[in-house]
Amino acid sequence: MKKIILIILVVLFAGCGLKKEFEFTGQTMGTTYHIKIITWYFKNLDDMKTQIEERLDEINRSMSTFMPDSEISRFNLMNETGSNDFLEVAHVAKKIHEITKGAWDGTVMPLVELWGFAGSDSDIYEMRTDIPDEKKIRKILTEIGFDKIEVSEQGYLKKQQAFVSIDFASIAKGYAVDQTANVIREKGVDDFLVEIGGEVYASGYRLDGRNWRVGVNLPKKDSSQDMVYEVVDITNKALATSGDYRNFFEVNGKYYSHILDPRTGYPVTNGVVSVSIIADTCVFADGLATGILVMGQSKGMELINSLEGVECLLVANEEGKMTNY
Repeated sequence: MKKIILIILVVLFAGCGLKKEFEFTGQTMGTTYHIKIITWYFKNLDDMKTQIEERLDEINRSMSTFMPDSEISRFNLMNETGSNDFLEVAHVAKKIHEITKGAWDGTVMPLVELWGFAGSDSDIYEMRTDIPDEKKIRKILTEIGFDKIEVSEQGYLKKQQAFVSIDFASIAKGYAVDQTANVIREKGVDDFLVEIGGEVYASGYRLDGRNWRVGVNLPKKDSSQDMVYEVVDITNKALATSGDYRNFFEVNGKYYSHILDPRTGYPVTNGVVSVSIIADTCVFADGLATGILVMGQSKGMELINSLEGVECLLVANEEGKMTNY
């Protein structure tokens, strides 16, 4: 009789909707994070936000170029490093560099600085009245290239040329999303959404049992952060977007985007304004989105079609009209 009562109670509790949505927000890596967690009312989440922020702080102290004592800053001054976080991101970076044939490159920071895009204040870009000298661009091109970095399977990262420097800005937020997801899973939670600076990982389902729905920003220069162009349904996948419409400056009526082609040294001008990638991990989606934007519609979509488990929404400006691919 007791067994029957126990079974009935279990069934009743499972069907009574005793789950709720918890939400955490905060700041990290020069941006904001938003986390939604679906779990039981009685689930103890008191220490989860603390653990998440400690993990994000670890990643930031490893890969922030704005922190002079971060691991990446020390590596840029020295020659070798080897923490787990740094190496994990470096292995993904190496893969993206290879499959995009150099369209994504983690050593592009000298070019970013030359073009004046190293800061975070877009007003700085609007003050520019000229573009860099071509000779300076050509010289810097000889000093960059992720193939000048040795990513060893033995657990270290080493420069092949001392002057090479690394910047993982276009991939580190994606890694932080993945690591935050790991912290949540370790707490026994399967249904959640993690967003850091626009990069997302969705696990399981919303409170209503449906897939998570994530908006892709309208890729126009005057659009606000909350203007949605497309809504994507995802579960157990990451979504990352790269666009050329946020950070730019204008000289003589021509716009120059912060998305630089590491092969030419100049901002991209291929008509692609936004690339959103859905993949298993956010660190891969984050870097690949930038690489595909640089590659352009034809070569970019050719690469996407060759990758298993990867989807893409590519938006191109064709004669003033946005077209999806």
